[in-house]
Amino acid sequence: MLPKVVIHNSISLDGSLTDFIPDMELHYKIAGSYKPNAHLIGSNTIKTGIELYGDGVPPEEETDFKKPVRDENLPFWVIPDTKGKLKGLLHTCRRFEFCRDVIMLVSQTTPKQYLEHLEERNYTYYVVGADYVDLHKSLALLSSQYRVEKVLTDTGQILGNLLLEQGFVSELSLLVHPVVVGKRSYNIFGNINEKIDLKLCKKKFFSGGFIWLVYEIRKKC
Repeated sequence: MLPKVVIHNSISLDGSLTDFIPDMELHYKIAGSYKPNAHLIGSNTIKTGIELYGDGVPPEEETDFKKPVRDENLPFWVIPDTKGKLKGLLHTCRRFEFCRDVIMLVSQTTPKQYLEHLEERNYTYYVVGADYVDLHKSLALLSSQYRVEKVLTDTGQILGNLLLEQGFVSELSLLVHPVVVGKRSYNIFGNINEKIDLKLCKKKFFSGGFIWLVYEIRKKC
């Protein structure tokens, strides 16, 4: 049985994922309320987040080569990265106190040097696809190997749209911000090719003009 997958994103009123400043405290407060066993995060999202919200990439230390020992109730961070985009950056994720540890998803075409990089630093990785990560195999693996029952992803357009189009998503959580991005909008659903039927199951208003909308995924139209 595959885990329940929830997409949670902060967006502008016109559906953009970028070019506005999201309320990260509120975003992660809502994300935490789901109590997921795993966060599925795209490599591009990780890299962009480090560039936008970090203070530079600190040098690796000896402790970064060891798996952290943390509360078993914390979620794993599961990151597809077939091209090795996060080489030299993953320790910033592993250091995050609310991350149990990092699990990497790679493919048969992932550079050998990147796999050696992961092995040297004791990152668990799985080859789950030929050229790209097979999402069905990945979710099944998380269920069987780690007893993951709920996956939350607050990733960008690419991974989120793939999960939606392939039918893995049960719930869509959107924190709508009171801003219109306009022409520079990077639409959250920009790569969706088919209509997807939704049912509104929750709405909540927050001070400052924020609206939290939760939709159940019914079926593809």
